[in-house]
Amino acid sequence: MELLDRLQTRFPEHYRHGNILMIHGDCMDVMAELGEKEIPLAIVDPPYGIGEDGERSNRPRKTDKWKCPKPKNVLIKNWDNEKPKQEYFDELFRVSKNQIIWGGNYFGLPASPCWIFWDKKNGDNDFSDGELAWGSFSSAVRKFEYLWNGFQKQKPEERFHPTQKPVALYKWLLSRYAKPTDTILDTHGGSGSSVIACHDLGFPLVWIELDKDYYTDAVKRFKTHASQQELFGFSGGRLDKDLHK
Repeated sequence: MELLDRLQTRFPEHYRHGNILMIHGDCMDVMAELGEKEIPLAIVDPPYGIGEDGERSNRPRKTDKWKCPKPKNVLIKNWDNEKPKQEYFDELFRVSKNQIIWGGNYFGLPASPCWIFWDKKNGDNDFSDGELAWGSFSSAVRKFEYLWNGFQKQKPEERFHPTQKPVALYKWLLSRYAKPTDTILDTHGGSGSSVIACHDLGFPLVWIELDKDYYTDAVKRFKTHASQQELFGFSGGRLDKDLHK
């Protein structure tokens, strides 16, 4: 793709695999290289500014059962202390035609009928029942149910990032909100779940991560996944069983 070719030349610290481009850099620098509405769909998960960066939360809890502050593979950072500045959202809306923004309830975004609720099926405990995403589409509120409660998960998925989201969530979003020819933008790549989802469903992706450790871990995660897929003769593309979950 011309877009990916152009960006990988501009940002030398990257990993390219087919129509997947993973960039280590500042998303503001990358978006500055994009034209008006050049990206059909941005699916982003910026910092909410609530301190949920992997340390034990300071919010009141009903119990004191949470003894382990993080899984052993998760690196503690301080990236969730502040929300993105308005300039970030201005650029995001400039370069993309449509947006899905996780944590949209924290950012004062324009009124929209399109909200997505991820129900984590946590039950009666101290964890949040779910998360909200704001969408630019003129569609109704939708709910995605997927167990994601500490170490309890609907499907086994090793945790690399303190606010990691499941691959299945991104596949669900892509199957319902992305057109088959859309290029996807992820400005805060984190664990790389969006990379695996886009690879498996055949969507071109521009993925960006500022933190070197998270970038390295996400690239390693994706390389492992892609090599396993190729071992069984699959090199990326749409799978009916994924599109209709």
